[in-house]
Amino acid sequence: MKKGLLIILSGPSGVGKGTVRQEILKDPSIRLYYSVSLTTRKMRPGEMEGREYYFVTPEQFEKNLKEGNLLEWNKYVGNCYGTPRDKVEAKRMEGYNVLLEIDVNGAQQVLSKVKDPGVVSIFLVPPSFDELERRIRGRSTESEDAVQARLEKARLELNLANTYQYTIVNDTVASAAEQIKKILLERSASLEEMR
Repeated sequence: MKKGLLIILSGPSGVGKGTVRQEILKDPSIRLYYSVSLTTRKMRPGEMEGREYYFVTPEQFEKNLKEGNLLEWNKYVGNCYGTPRDKVEAKRMEGYNVLLEIDVNGAQQVLSKVKDPGVVSIFLVPPSFDELERRIRGRSTESEDAVQARLEKARLELNLANTYQYTIVNDTVASAAEQIKKILLERSASLEEMR
């Protein structure tokens, strides 16, 4: 069985990463596996171990960190989140293309640790900054200060698009998903030729 790709999908908040990922997951020919992170936060009602997250204690998280088993990690609102290398590699060895939907900080961590021709980094951008602002405001879930903070962070993140192998404009979900699927099929084929 051929080893799968390690796909990094990043982009600013509100660009539609999750929606595009869900569209790609509908195509079984891509053999996509969405990576599940470790977290120290408590399980919420309706969540399941290994589906939303792998729920671990702070001590277990620290052990994974010390042993080098986290491809990337982050602390958010008092809880730690990280991508477990062992679980990602096991899925890749099963022939799955493993997708990490992570922020630019996490992507930089992975790219600095994984030197592998099977790594594909994709940055999703909005058709325009005005459209991104419209999408963020369209959620109607945050205060004006929170919206402004997201927009400021997005401006900084958009400047990092050139650090990724591919930049895809999410003008429509179907178009962005098709472009990404084409990239993944081409990269899988070229990786196969290298082996």
